[in-house]
Amino acid sequence: MTFLGTGYLGATYAICFAELGYEVIGFDVDQAKIERLGKGEVPFHEPGLDELLRKNLAGGRLRFTTSMEEVAEFGDVHFICVGTPQRADGMAADLSYVESAVTGLAQHLHRKALIVGKSTVPVGTAEWVEQLVRRHAPGESGVEVAWSPEFLQEGFAVEDVLRPNRVIFGVKSEWAVGLLYEAHKALFDLATTEDREVPVVVTDFATAELVKVAANAFLATKISFINAMAEICEAAGADVTMLARSIGYDQRIGNKFLRAGIGFGGGCLPKDIRAFQARAQELGVGEALRFLHEVDLINQRRRQRIVQLSAELLDRPFGPNGPDLSGTRIAVLGATFKPNSDDVRDSPALSVARKLTRSGADVYIYDPEGMDNASREVSEATYSKSIVDAVTGADLVCVLTEWEEFRNADPAVLGEIVAGKKVIDGRNCLDATVWRRAGWEFRAMGRPAQ
Repeated sequence: MTFLGTGYLGATYAICFAELGYEVIGFDVDQAKIERLGKGEVPFHEPGLDELLRKNLAGGRLRFTTSMEEVAEFGDVHFICVGTPQRADGMAADLSYVESAVTGLAQHLHRKALIVGKSTVPVGTAEWVEQLVRRHAPGESGVEVAWSPEFLQEGFAVEDVLRPNRVIFGVKSEWAVGLLYEAHKALFDLATTEDREVPVVVTDFATAELVKVAANAFLATKISFINAMAEICEAAGADVTMLARSIGYDQRIGNKFLRAGIGFGGGCLPKDIRAFQARAQELGVGEALRFLHEVDLINQRRRQRIVQLSAELLDRPFGPNGPDLSGTRIAVLGATFKPNSDDVRDSPALSVARKLTRSGADVYIYDPEGMDNASREVSEATYSKSIVDAVTGADLVCVLTEWEEFRNADPAVLGEIVAGKKVIDGRNCLDATVWRRAGWEFRAMGRPAQ
């Protein structure tokens, strides 16, 4: 099998499917990326993936190429794993990478094969891909299309590939179903040996495409709901962490994704909910997803709330153009959009850091994995080599990504090196009692000041 696109999605799947025992080729147009992968270097941070890459390169089950001809000749099943970013001119998804991958592959397919979409796409894309294949593939090839969305969580992606909680097959023929089952046989065999079940849903193209965007829309809504409750709690003097715990005991609601903070980010949720809204408008049912606009607005508001709290703690007035934080030093702990990743795409932490620098603060950022990527996004900040370097002399500390290193930091030790013992817990990940006992003025999202 082959995986077209060796970014976060494609490289992870290619490496993990080789680990399952399949013969795999990963394809990309980026020569530098292919060379790094071929040398055993994963171009992004994902726990456990480097070891699996080196193991399967050495075992001969995995290789990488920039040759589409090689890919077409080799593969029976071709997974499309390219990016679908938000378009520069609107909210819709940019499908140019999908089109390029499919047309580039199809023209070289001279025998029957299955093209399987994994990229997150607007509903209707699979039908369009079928048209591209008919237009560009040799007439006698008999190439078919299927869609099988991915559900990877950064930081847990290896586990999500090897031990998925469900597999979706969007197909039009029994042949495609059979080939997809064969392509996942080792995954199902692993589940059997571990006495697990992997639910499989065999459905149509449109439903398969909607599964991923519907799941992302629901998660985004749940996150923004608890952040909206945090706004109410702050106004009413309530504690959103206790509120979330209380409603989380209701099995109809559950306690996952109910941690109030500075909102969601990354390369998926923000752009996916916007593309979902855009596609609904195109289908004439935009009203059905109007609530996602408010979900997005709530998410953005939480980032500005950190700036407001910073002004309050530093005793700076908040005017029409925001606060004047000039002459203050603020330590920002966290740059990635979540822990155990180096991904800074649409990172709430970096968004806050940028807002603080624009308000005049001297911002010192530290993140265990995301420093290089962050420095390309927010060049006006200073990047520190350690948590100690970042907080030394700081008037305020903002914890904006819930890395274990930050959760376990000793507030007594840090209190000896800061200029002001003031902290904002933007992720509700710190023990407020411990920090306050160490003499810190502690503020968190949706929680009382004392």
